[in-house]
Amino acid sequence: MDDNSNLTIHSSGPLDHVDGISAGESVLRAARAFVRGDAERHTDGHDWQHIERVTALAVELAHRMGADPFVCELAALLHDVPDEKLNKSLEAGMKKLNEWLDQQQLEPITREAVINIISTISYAGGQRPAVSSLEAQVVQDADRLDALGAIGIARTFAFAGARGREMYDPTLPPREQMTREEYRNGRSTTINHFYEKLFKLKDLMNTSYGKELAEQRHAFMVEFVEQFKREWEGTDGKAPL
Repeated sequence: MDDNSNLTIHSSGPLDHVDGISAGESVLRAARAFVRGDAERHTDGHDWQHIERVTALAVELAHRMGADPFVCELAALLHDVPDEKLNKSLEAGMKKLNEWLDQQQLEPITREAVINIISTISYAGGQRPAVSSLEAQVVQDADRLDALGAIGIARTFAFAGARGREMYDPTLPPREQMTREEYRNGRSTTINHFYEKLFKLKDLMNTSYGKELAEQRHAFMVEFVEQFKREWEGTDGKAPL
């Protein structure tokens, strides 16, 4: 596939109507049913509620930033379908996504934009270049915002618990540099994940509104981790010397 990351689509999706429903809305309804059926079995923070939050925020950001709301909404709904954490492999996940897209009435340029967004927005250890299309920036910000703040904290511990990861080990420092493989499979802790990824997201936001929300959520997480460590060490109730 050619790199069309600079492509910005300005349409509202397919405009043909069937029984009073636009083809674009029909595709979105099908996407919701497809993704919900898959996501409802996840209990690691990649559940249907995560998809709903990311999608709602992506649509809001699209309207605020002038991006294509249809492309952003569809990509947000589908963004976790090929995730290698949730499939046997990235290839298996992409196959599942493409098989579903094959059944939809989408213009080739719209389909390509959606696949490009989904293929480029993940963090993957921080090794990927910045996305450049406005729609990709919007969906990436929406997804990353759901990894921040109170919800982000809850999702981090839910994921760690589902994967059997320990909460904290003061003798195991956060990793500074990681390959994609090390990020996925190397030993770490839940608290280290804040340093290895979550605390970095604030400075990686793309949109002005995304940056504003990230600042607030970032501050809440910093306060949480500091309090967590005080409680872990038993110093939270001690008066300073």
